[in-house]
Amino acid sequence: MSKRNSAAAKTQARERLRAERERQAKRAKVRRQLIVAGSVVGVLAIAGGIGYAVVQGNKPGYWEAAKDDKLVKPANTTGTNGTTVVLGKSTAKKTLVMYEDPRCPICAQFEQTVGSTVKSDWDAGKFKIQYVGATFIDNKDNGEGSKNALSAMGAALNVSPEAFLEYKTALYSTKYHPDETTDKFKDDSYLIKVADTVPALKGNTKFQTAVKNGTYDKWALDMSATFDKSGVTGTPTLKMDGKTLTDSGGTNAPMTVADFTTAITAALKA
Repeated sequence: MSKRNSAAAKTQARERLRAERERQAKRAKVRRQLIVAGSVVGVLAIAGGIGYAVVQGNKPGYWEAAKDDKLVKPANTTGTNGTTVVLGKSTAKKTLVMYEDPRCPICAQFEQTVGSTVKSDWDAGKFKIQYVGATFIDNKDNGEGSKNALSAMGAALNVSPEAFLEYKTALYSTKYHPDETTDKFKDDSYLIKVADTVPALKGNTKFQTAVKNGTYDKWALDMSATFDKSGVTGTPTLKMDGKTLTDSGGTNAPMTVADFTTAITAALKA
C-alpha cells in the first residue's frame, strides 16, 4: 500500500470519527434540552401547585365565610341579632341565665344529673331560662361541632321553646353526647338523628332543611360572640340577677340536685 493510500485511509477514518462525534454531541444536546424543558415544566407545575395551595389556604374556611352570610333569626328570639333567648312563662319574675357549649362534657354531666330538675322548675314557672351558647371547644381543636350543633339548636328554637329545650337535653344525653375529643356534632346527619328523638322534630322537614342548609349558621356565630363578650370563662355557668350560682364549696356550678336546689332557692329569695 502506498503512503498516499495509507494517508487517505487515515483521513477517511478521522472524518468518520469526527462525524460520529458530531452525531453523539447532537444527541447529547437534544437530551439536555429535553431534560431542561422537563425541569422547567416541573418547576412551573410545582410553582403552580404551590400558588394554588396558597390561594386555597388564604381562602376563608366555611365558618369564617359564614360570618358574612345573611342573618336569619330563629323564632322565639329577641335582642341584637336575635341572640337573646329567654324562654318561660311571663309570670316568672326572675331569669336563670345558662351559659353552655354543646360539646362541653361538664355541661352534659350537668344536664344528665340536674337537667330534669331545671326543666321541672321552669315548667312550674319558678323562673325563665335565658340560654347563651358558646363554641370555644371548637377553637381548641379546630373543630366545627359546637358551632354546627348551636346552629341546629337555632333550627329547633325556630320550631318552639319546648323543642329547643328537649333537643338540648337529647344532645347532652349519655346516648348521644360524644366525647370531647370526638367532633360528631359537625355531621348534620348525626344532629338530625338526635333530633328524631324529639317528637316535635322527628321527621320535621323544615327543621332538617334548616340544619342541612345551615340556615342559622350566622346566628350561631353571633350567639357565640355574645358569649365571648360576656366575661364568662367556663361552662356550664349559671347566673341569676348577675350573681353566679355555685355548689356548696362556692367555686363550681351546682352539679347535684341538692346543690342546685339550695342555690336556686337562695337566688329566687334574694
